[in-house]
Amino acid sequence: MSMTQQAQPAVTTPPAPGPEESDGRTARRPLALRLLARPEVGVFLGAVAVLIFFLFAAPPVRDGSSIANILYQSSTIGIMALPVALLMIGGEFDLSAGVAVITSALTASMLSYQLTLNVWMGVIVALAVSLGIGLFNGWMLIKTGLPSFLVTLGTFLILQGVNLAVTKLVTGNVATNSISDMDGFEQAKTIFASTFDVAGVQVKITVVWWLVFAALATWVLLRTKYGNWIFAVGGNKESARAVGVPVTFTKISLFMLVGFGAWFVGMHNLFSFNTVQSGEGVGQELIYIAAAVIGGCLLTGGAGSAIGPVFGAFMFGMVQQGIVYAGWNPDWFKAFLGVMLLGAVLINLWVQRTATRR
Repeated sequence: MSMTQQAQPAVTTPPAPGPEESDGRTARRPLALRLLARPEVGVFLGAVAVLIFFLFAAPPVRDGSSIANILYQSSTIGIMALPVALLMIGGEFDLSAGVAVITSALTASMLSYQLTLNVWMGVIVALAVSLGIGLFNGWMLIKTGLPSFLVTLGTFLILQGVNLAVTKLVTGNVATNSISDMDGFEQAKTIFASTFDVAGVQVKITVVWWLVFAALATWVLLRTKYGNWIFAVGGNKESARAVGVPVTFTKISLFMLVGFGAWFVGMHNLFSFNTVQSGEGVGQELIYIAAAVIGGCLLTGGAGSAIGPVFGAFMFGMVQQGIVYAGWNPDWFKAFLGVMLLGAVLINLWVQRTATRR
């Protein structure tokens, strides 16, 4: 009897799994470290710590109206800190931002009052002036190649002098006349300086605008081509130009965004108080820049977010009002801000080193 032999398929036994090798580059970092890599995490933790501190140190802070006042103070800083932060991410900063706010308010007030126009005409002209200041700063930066520190320092001094000299020349005083009884005032106040009721607490409309602008800035940075351009020109403008990024347009438009913020805050000041002191605004630019730095924006550019400066502005508003509610000497406010700024810079440095450590 013959037997037919058939070939059987070979059975290969896979080797026992061994430990997975990793060269340290592809290993997924823990969630905690990935969160620490976000620029706004450090300032968020700091804002929570400051809030908890004043909740215990200043019992009036626990009241709803006190929280509304803190949010109001934060919003007037935060609205300007947002475009300043975008400009810093783009690798520049603006020392004229504080006095530009007053320039905008003075323009709208004096134009409307002296020419007996509807206040909306003054508001529109003030917008054009504010955007023009931003355009000038950006144009000078591009054409001369000078650092933004020098360009905007010059603009700061020019605006400071013009604010005082023109106001005295036109009104004979250091402040503008009240425009509260002029046509269009109430409508403009509704947009820029009104209040609304939330559970019996009066909240300023600037708080809403602040959050809206923050959401819009976050969307622009994370979801648009323009946001990519901002990070690119802040990281390395020559490399950005080499890959087709419109560096000139991006830089100038960022300065104009600061001008828009100055106009908006200036209009709020005008329609909140009906008049403007021409010598105000000096020193505010440092607070705007500090809020952005505390929020994780680097002075060297190319890094940061729009959410971080929101928490940075909240910390400033919290300290500014918290010192008052605690009954402390308000002269300590600037000292406290200096400590917060240095602390935030050190924390951000530690966070970045921890997040990137292998």
